[in-house]
Amino acid sequence: MANNPIDPLQALQSALTAPPNSKEQADLLGVLRESLESHPKPIPILLQTLISNVLNAGDTLLRRWVLDLFHYAICRSALTLDQKTQLALIALEPLAQLIDDPVPTTVKVVVQCMATVYPLVFRYLCMNRANPNPWTTLSTCKVRLIDLLWAPNINVGVRLSAMKFVQRVVLVQTRGLSDPRLQKQTDPHISFVPVDHPFISAQNLEAEGQRLSERLGTLLYTSQEVDLLTALLNSWSNLVKLRPATLPFIIATLRAWTPTALVGLSASNIKSVEKGVRILLMHISRLPISSQYSAQISDALSKQAQRMEAAAIEEKRRKAALAESRKRPSSGAEPADHKRIKLENDKAASSASASFLSAFDFRSLPAPLITNLIVANLEAFTEGQLIGFVNAYRQSNGMSMSTTPQAAESSITATSAVSQQRESSQPVQPQPTLSEPEVKAEPVDPLQMDIDEEEMEYEPEKLNEELAGAPEPEDDTMVQEATPEKIELGNIRLPSPPQISEADRVAAVSTSLTRIWDGVEKPRHNPPDGGASASELWMVLIVRMITRVADPPQNLDEGNPEDDSKLPVEHDVYARQNQLRRTLCDYIMTDFPSRVRLATTWMNEEWYNDQIRSAKDRNWRPNYDTWLNKIVSAYKTDLDGKDKTFTLFLLDLPSIPGEVLEFLRDHCLDHSRMQIGYTTLRGLVIQRPAMRMEALNVLLELTTHPDRRTRAAAIQAVKPWVPHHQPMGSIIREFALQMLKKLQLRPGQRSSTSQKEEGGVKTNGHAHGNDETPMMDGVVDGVDGEDKVAETEGTPAQEEPIEQAMVEDDFETDQIPPEDLVQTPYLPEQIELPVQKQQVLQHVELMFALSVKVPEFLDEIFTLYGRMDISVQGAIQDLITPLVRSLGSSHGKLLTLMRQCPPGSESLSLRVLTIFTEHGRPSAQLVALVKSLINERDLDARFLIPIIAEMDKADIIKYLPRIVSCLNGQTEQKNLVRSVFSSIVTTPPQTFGSVTSNLPRVRQSELLTPAELMVLLHESEKEIGLKSAIEAIGICFSMTDVFRSEILAVVMQQIMDNPSLPVLFLRTVIQAVTTYKSLVGFVATTLLSRLITKKIWTNPPLWEGFIRCAKAIAPASFGALLQLPRDQLRELVDKQPSLKAGLRDYVTKKAPNKARGAGFLDIFGEPDDNPGRSASATPQPTSDSLGNPPPS
Repeated sequence: MANNPIDPLQALQSALTAPPNSKEQADLLGVLRESLESHPKPIPILLQTLISNVLNAGDTLLRRWVLDLFHYAICRSALTLDQKTQLALIALEPLAQLIDDPVPTTVKVVVQCMATVYPLVFRYLCMNRANPNPWTTLSTCKVRLIDLLWAPNINVGVRLSAMKFVQRVVLVQTRGLSDPRLQKQTDPHISFVPVDHPFISAQNLEAEGQRLSERLGTLLYTSQEVDLLTALLNSWSNLVKLRPATLPFIIATLRAWTPTALVGLSASNIKSVEKGVRILLMHISRLPISSQYSAQISDALSKQAQRMEAAAIEEKRRKAALAESRKRPSSGAEPADHKRIKLENDKAASSASASFLSAFDFRSLPAPLITNLIVANLEAFTEGQLIGFVNAYRQSNGMSMSTTPQAAESSITATSAVSQQRESSQPVQPQPTLSEPEVKAEPVDPLQMDIDEEEMEYEPEKLNEELAGAPEPEDDTMVQEATPEKIELGNIRLPSPPQISEADRVAAVSTSLTRIWDGVEKPRHNPPDGGASASELWMVLIVRMITRVADPPQNLDEGNPEDDSKLPVEHDVYARQNQLRRTLCDYIMTDFPSRVRLATTWMNEEWYNDQIRSAKDRNWRPNYDTWLNKIVSAYKTDLDGKDKTFTLFLLDLPSIPGEVLEFLRDHCLDHSRMQIGYTTLRGLVIQRPAMRMEALNVLLELTTHPDRRTRAAAIQAVKPWVPHHQPMGSIIREFALQMLKKLQLRPGQRSSTSQKEEGGVKTNGHAHGNDETPMMDGVVDGVDGEDKVAETEGTPAQEEPIEQAMVEDDFETDQIPPEDLVQTPYLPEQIELPVQKQQVLQHVELMFALSVKVPEFLDEIFTLYGRMDISVQGAIQDLITPLVRSLGSSHGKLLTLMRQCPPGSESLSLRVLTIFTEHGRPSAQLVALVKSLINERDLDARFLIPIIAEMDKADIIKYLPRIVSCLNGQTEQKNLVRSVFSSIVTTPPQTFGSVTSNLPRVRQSELLTPAELMVLLHESEKEIGLKSAIEAIGICFSMTDVFRSEILAVVMQQIMDNPSLPVLFLRTVIQAVTTYKSLVGFVATTLLSRLITKKIWTNPPLWEGFIRCAKAIAPASFGALLQLPRDQLRELVDKQPSLKAGLRDYVTKKAPNKARGAGFLDIFGEPDDNPGRSASATPQPTSDSLGNPPPS
C-alpha cells in the first residue's frame, strides 16, 4: 500500500456510494485511511470538504471516520505546521457545534481534537489580527470544555479528555522562554501575543491560566476519581519541563498532599495515587532546574515512604484478621439466638436502632411484609416475657394488669368462651374435626387478645344514647306498622318569580360577580393534591356563567321564520350577554397583569363556546375574535416595552386572529415596543404549530423592511432556527433564496447598461496590438503622443451582448416565474433598473446573515450573481464586504467558489480577493489559488494586482505584462498600475496605494529593481501592446523618486547590451534626456555611437527614433553623427534639414578630424547668405517635440 498509493478521491467516492454504515463502507474507509497515513498530502483537500458536510449527518460511520482522520491529521500526521493550522481554522466552527453532541464517543474525540486546535489557532491569531471571529469561537469553546471537567454525571472518557484540554490551555496561557531564539513554533505560549494585539489580552489569559492551575491543584486534594488524578499527575511532568516557572507551585502542592480525600477507597486505589505522586516527585528531582528544591523533594519523599509503609502494614493486618475469622470454627456452647443476646447486651446499638425505627415510616412497606415482621418479632420472646411486656404497657396506661401466667390463661379462656358465644349465633360452617386439641397448638397474640376485650367493652352508640337520655328504640315491627302505605300529594304550584327590570338584573349579576371575586381575593389555603385552587374554581364559574348560561329563549326558534317580532327579543338577549362580557372585560383591564389568568380562561372558554355553538347554529355570532380584539386594544395604551405578561397571554390562546398579528407587526415596527412583538411572534412559531406559518410569515416579511433596526431585529429573530430547527429552517432558507432570485434580470427585461447605450456607443475597450504607426506618432510627438494614443483607441469589444445572450438562455431554463416568487409589502414586485443600493440590501441581508451558518448559500449567491443587472452587481460587491471579512480568507467554501468561479461571477470573485487583501497581506494559500486560476482560465488581469507583490521574482516577471496590458488611457487604470509598481520595486513610496494595501515585502531579494522593471517593460512590449507599454513607461518616469537619472542610465546600458533592441527604446531615450539634462552627455558620447556600430539604420522604426533623438540633443549629438556613413548622414540631414547648419559649423570649427569632416561639406551644402530666405525655406521649430526649447 505504501509503495502503490491509491487514488484518494476515487476511494472516497466508492465509500460514499456504498451502503451507509455497512461493512463494505467500513472496509473501503479503512483502506483509504491506511493509504492516507502513508501518503498524507491529500488529507487537507479531503477534510476541507468533508468536515462541514458530516456535521449534521448524525452518528454515522462516515462522521466517526472523518473525525478520527482529522484527529490524526492535526496530531500525528507528517503535515506541516501551516497545513495543520489551516485545517484547525476550517474545522473550528464544526467542532464547536459538535461539543453538545448526544453521543459521548463523538464528544470525546471532539474534545481531544480541540486540545490540539487551541494552540494552533492561538499561534495563528497572534500573527493575524484582521479577523477576531475565530478567537470568539475558540474562547466560547474553551469555557464549555473547561466546564466539562467539573460538571457532574459526565462520561469518564469525556472527563479525561477535558483534563487534557485544560492542561493544554494552562500550557498555552503560561509564559515560556522569553528568548525568541529558544522559542519553538510548535509550543506557543502567552509570550507570542503582541502587546498591541486588538482582541487577545495577554494579561487576562495569563490570569485565567493561573486560576486554572490553582483549580487543578485543588482537584488533587478533593477528587476521589483515581483515573482523573493519575491523568493530572502525568500532565504535570510535561508542564514542569516546558514551563519552569510552574515548578514551585507543583512542588508545594505535592509536598502538602495526603490521601485524606481518598478515605473509603480500596487500598490498591490509594496505593496507585501514592505511586503516581512519588514517581512525579522523583522525575522532578532529576531535572536540572530542580536543584534548589532538592531538600524539599527529599523531605516529601521520605514522609510519603513512611505513610505508604504504614498503610501497607495496616492492610496486611486487616487481611490477616479477615483470614483468621474465616478459619475460626463455630462454638457449640454459643447460644442459638445470638442475635437476640447481642441486642440485649449492646445498649448503644439498641438505642440507635430504636431511634432509627421511630423515624421510619412503616406505611411505605407492603402489608404482608409488616405482618411477617410482627410475627417474627413475637416468636423471639418467651411467654413470660410477653406477659411482662403486656403488664408493663397496661401499667403505663393506667389499666388493670395480670400478675401471673395463670391469670393470663384465665383471661385467654374467657376470651375464647366469649368468642365461641358470638360465633354460635351465626351459621356454622363445617370444620374438620381435631382429635386432640391443645391450648398451644397455635400462637396466641396477646395484643390481639387485649384488642378483642376492649372492643367488647367499647360500645360508642350505646354510650351516646345513655349520655343523651334517649329512650330505647322500638321494635322494627312497630315502626313498620306506623308507616303509611302511600302518601298522596296534591297540586303544588310555585309562585311566579317577581318581575325585575333589566337594570336590576344587571345590578344583581354584577353584585354576585363582585362578591365572588372579592371573596376569592382574600388569603386562601393551598388546594389539596389533585384539586383546583379557589381562584381557578371561581374563574371557571364566572366565565361559564357568562359564556354558556345566557341562551336565547327557546320559543324564538318556533313560529314563522319570517316573523320579525322576535328580533327585538333576540337582540335583547345578545345585548344582555354583551353587557356581562363588558363587565368582565372592564374588571380584567383594571389590573391586567394580575388578572391575566382570568383573561386567558375567558378567551379559551369563548373560543370553545364559539366552536360548539357554530356546529349547532350556523347563524351563531362568534364572540372570541371580537372580545380578544377589545382586550388587545384596551391594553395597547398601557403596554410596557419589557412587559412579558401580554406575551404569555397571547401564547396561551387557542387562536390568534389576523388583527392581532397585525397588531404584533405594528409593535415590531415601534422601536420602543419591538421586543414584545418579536418575542411573541417567536413564541407563536415555536410553541403553536397551528399558527406557525402566519407568525413566521410576519417575521420573514419584516426581514425586508426598509428600516435598518427593524430589519436587523427580524433577522436576529429567525436566524437561530437555521439550519437545525425544522420546519422553520427550510422555510427561512427558501424565503431567503427567493428574495435573492428576485434580483435576477427577467426574460425580456433590459439591463441598465443597455439602456444607457441606446443613445451612443460605449467606449471602454482598448485594442492592443503591434501596430507601429501609432508608436511612431508617439515617437515623433514625444510625450504629447500619449494623448494621441488615448484619443485613437480602438473600438470597444463586443463581449457584453454575447454575455447578455448567455444570461437570457439561462433564464429560459432556470428562472422561477414571477408569479411564483414570494412578495412582501416592503418590496416592489419587480425592481426598477438601475436599482438603488438600499433596495438591494433589503433583498440580500437575510441571505448574507444566514451564509455565515450555512455556507451552501454562497453557491447560490455566486451562481445568481451572473444573472443580475450590473447595477445590482455593483451593490452586492459593496454589501458583501462584512460577510467576506467575517468568513475570513481561510474559509473553505469561499475559496472553493473562487477556484470554481461560476460563469458571470468573475467580478464578484475579484471583489472577494480585494477584500481579503485590503487590510493585510494575502496568505500563501490565496496566492496559489489565484495563480492556478490565472493559469487555468483566462481571467482579468486585475486578479493579479492584489497578490502580485506576494509572488517571487520569477512569477512577477511572468505575470506583470498581463497587468500592464490593462492600461487604456484612463486614470483609474494608471493608478492601479502605479500601485503595483510601488509594491514590487525595492524602494516603495511613502504613501501606499488604496487599491491594494499589501505591506512592504520583507524579502527584498524577491523584488524587482527599478532597472529590472524598466527593462522588463521594453522587452515585453509585444506582449503588453505598444500603447500600454508607452503608458507604463510614462508611469515609471512619473515616479521620480525611484527612477532617477542614474537608474535610467543603467536601463539604457542594459538594453543596449541585448542583441535586439525594443521598438520603444529610442522613445524612452528621448524622454530620459528631456527629463534629465544630465543624461545628454551619456547619450551623445556613448549611446549614439553604440547604436551606429549596431547599424541602427537597418531597423526603420529605430532609425527614425535615432534621428529624433539626435535632433533632441543637438549639438551634443554632432560628434556621433559624423560617425555615420555618408549615405545615412545624407538621409538624416534630408529628413532633418535644420541640422545642416549646425553640422556645417561643427565640421568647420569644432570637429577633431577636420580632414574627414571636410568630406561631408558637400552633404551639408554651402552656407546660405540670406538667413531670412533660409529661414523661410526651412522653418525652424521654436521648441522640440517634447515641449522643450530648441538646443542652442
